[in-house]
Amino acid sequence: MDRECVSLLPSVCEVLADSGRSLPDDTSLEKLVDWFTGLTEAGVSLPEACPCLLEFISTVVRNTASDPGVLSFSLRLTGLMAATQDDFKMLQEHSILNQVFNLQHWQDAGLWEDPCLRIGWIQGLRSMLQHPKALSFFVQSDFIGPLLQLQTDTSLFVASAANQMLAHILLFFQPVSSAGCNGVAKKEEEEDRRTHVSITDSEDPALSLETSAEYTTVVTVMSEYLKESLVPPENTKLHRSLQILKLLALLLAQAGPPLRDELLQTVADSLQELVTAGCSQLTLPLMDVILAACSSSGTDQRVARLLSSMLNINKPADLMHAAAAFLRRGHHDAVHTAQAVRILLLPLDIITGQTLLGTNTTADEHQLMAEQMKSKTSCISVTCVCLTNTPRITLLPSSVLPCPPQLIVTAVLSLLRICSGVSFSSSSGFSEVCRNVIGSGKVQKCALEALTALSSSPGAKEKVSEVFTALIQYLDNPDSDPTVLHKSYQVLVKWMSVCTDLSFITDQLRQDFVEVVRKRVCDMRWEVRDSTVEFLGHLAGVPVPPKSAKEEEEVCDVSDALLGSCCTTPLLREALQDTESYVRASAISALAKTLRHSWQQGAALTQEETEIVGRLLEILSQDTEGFPRRAVVQYFITWFSAHASHSAPSSPSSASLLMQCVRSILSQGSADLDWEVKVHTLELAELLLDKAFSGHRGYRNGSDVNRAPPHPYGVISEQTYTLHSHTGTHTEGVESDLASVVEQGVVSALLSGLVDCDRPVALKACRLLIILRDTVCPLSLGALDATAAMATVSCELPGWGWGHEIRRILGMKESDRATEADTAAQSCFNGADEGGDGLTVSVCETLRSLGLDKRLDVLTQSSDHIHNSPLSLLQDILTASAAQTHPDTQQGQEVIVDCY
Repeated sequence: MDRECVSLLPSVCEVLADSGRSLPDDTSLEKLVDWFTGLTEAGVSLPEACPCLLEFISTVVRNTASDPGVLSFSLRLTGLMAATQDDFKMLQEHSILNQVFNLQHWQDAGLWEDPCLRIGWIQGLRSMLQHPKALSFFVQSDFIGPLLQLQTDTSLFVASAANQMLAHILLFFQPVSSAGCNGVAKKEEEEDRRTHVSITDSEDPALSLETSAEYTTVVTVMSEYLKESLVPPENTKLHRSLQILKLLALLLAQAGPPLRDELLQTVADSLQELVTAGCSQLTLPLMDVILAACSSSGTDQRVARLLSSMLNINKPADLMHAAAAFLRRGHHDAVHTAQAVRILLLPLDIITGQTLLGTNTTADEHQLMAEQMKSKTSCISVTCVCLTNTPRITLLPSSVLPCPPQLIVTAVLSLLRICSGVSFSSSSGFSEVCRNVIGSGKVQKCALEALTALSSSPGAKEKVSEVFTALIQYLDNPDSDPTVLHKSYQVLVKWMSVCTDLSFITDQLRQDFVEVVRKRVCDMRWEVRDSTVEFLGHLAGVPVPPKSAKEEEEVCDVSDALLGSCCTTPLLREALQDTESYVRASAISALAKTLRHSWQQGAALTQEETEIVGRLLEILSQDTEGFPRRAVVQYFITWFSAHASHSAPSSPSSASLLMQCVRSILSQGSADLDWEVKVHTLELAELLLDKAFSGHRGYRNGSDVNRAPPHPYGVISEQTYTLHSHTGTHTEGVESDLASVVEQGVVSALLSGLVDCDRPVALKACRLLIILRDTVCPLSLGALDATAAMATVSCELPGWGWGHEIRRILGMKESDRATEADTAAQSCFNGADEGGDGLTVSVCETLRSLGLDKRLDVLTQSSDHIHNSPLSLLQDILTASAAQTHPDTQQGQEVIVDCY
């Protein structure tokens, strides 16, 4: 432990013990607990390292006027200190444990009513219960009764903590050889057991025997409590049953065979009684318990009976939820899985009239669910549960399905038509049910989400034509809300991506589709316009199926097949003028995806594409919103990447216009007010560096270097830098390539980014400058000729803005080297004209003089390395206390607490 922290701790304890003195913020105590927890986990004995803590705890618990938060902190701290057997013994010798955890003391003082104290008591005990001596203390103090009562505390936080505490006792102290390993909290339990002393492996046989008997007592008491508390005497006591079921599910999922079997034997009858009672609020918790028992006990007959009872509940809504919970956890046997599938498909069968359940469906089976679905709320609820589970159902083995998966797709399409009022179910007797889903946006969205997932189900490809026909009707429906239309577009893209043949696209379907898209791209609602242009971009990115590509060579992409080659680009070009910035940004992104294919082919630019480029440059320089400007830079990144990657020769006009635009983008983008625009601009600069130097030895692009750990301040760059050492020289062409990137404005953009106030920008620029420095200015002895050659390449620094800042840094560096030869400074400022606006500098010497490595270290560190420390926390507490005690402190003055 840090000596300075140890020296400050007594004063901090004095401040905390004085309830009249405030803390710097309400999280200070939590931060202290975190620090002490870390120390104990590192093996530090808190009573030995910080003796003042013992006196602090004794002082606080004797003073009933102490702040409840400080009292709760003292309880938790005591539990942490008693987590090892040696420290537990020391605390017992000082009579601290009996003082701190004495329940009667807190009740007599009237402090037990504060939930802060109750939760501190629970958490303190849990921290302490890591060894057999602590269990003995717990049992002998008769704490099991109060802990069981707290399990249904009025405070949800207290009740949850008590729940976790009970589970911890039963699971942690069960014999290691029989401990369960299949629970969801396996990792947490393994961590809890790191200091565990097995009750069967204790060095002291007497202690082992005593603890084993105490553990058996705890198990017996808690099992009886669970049995008696499961079934509520009246509906007003459901809260207790819910808590018990949560605890039971946790225990059954993680318990070893002896404990699991005893629990099941004790509570099986109570669980059956709960199932029979049919309380809707307990359906899902009950199923969680039964499924946890299924996972851990295999084919136990008691569990099988409970499961069958759950899948035969007389309340349809509860039955649906139980069946859905069963399928979510994975099917266990064919009989129950088939039963759950029939339950879940029943609402869809009723509404659509499709024979999803076969011809052997009983009238009662339909009638009970149909009666439930006559209520609109219930109808929508069970229908959505049904739809949510249909994709999972179609992927089950055919032996448990009552119908082919394709029929389920047909039923979902039929439901969509019913919802929009296009058609009506032909099933007799259930027309009232059908009316409940007409116009329901919730059902429509659920059905569309199900249809998206159903695209990968067996036999789905046979339904693609029906899917498109239904979706075009939805897109054309004037009553469809924006979210429904957005999801309809998503379904279209998904089904096109799995389609293996485009022959289903007839001239009529194409004509209908074009008319719908043209209408929606001019919709009065900007959300609809945005979804439409976004859809056009996604569609252009879907590859043509191999079979169709062979048969229709003229089809370049799926967008051409659906809309025709003359439709997409004009619509998107028009959207560049949209009044909503989101739509403009989506249109730019969609254009990049649409034109990528022609870029990759090296095709000449059309007049329309040239005009689009002019409009994009206007947006970058004039648009007041950041989204479109970001999209513009990304558009040119996509264009440049496609231009650089294709094998076919580029059109001269296309290449020329692109490079002219690149210079403009770098200049405007690096001066943008939006930090994301600047980062994207640096990504374009990185592509230019890759193109210029990727053929030179020693150059490493962003994809080659190791990834840095995630930065806490949201640095979005995926490229990181690793310092390289180079041996030998390779000067051929490097000088001209460096001159080229200077002329393009790459170096200016990087230097501008280096001194940017936004850390993500400065960090990316610094990494790229280091890569450039190590490529063109190697420091190895064999690189002297290369250095001399590179010294002739220069760039101009403006006399204002970033140029002024770079000049200031270079001036500082030169003053630091004042004792060196004067020629070193002259080489950096070669050709400088101090009287002019600009300053011409050697690129290589500038890169060496900027202190890039030190700057990178600073940029990659968060402020936490200075402020995020226990010492800082302790100082904050003392400073706040001192400020409060000074009468001359002005009103409004506050202590600013470190972000710890």
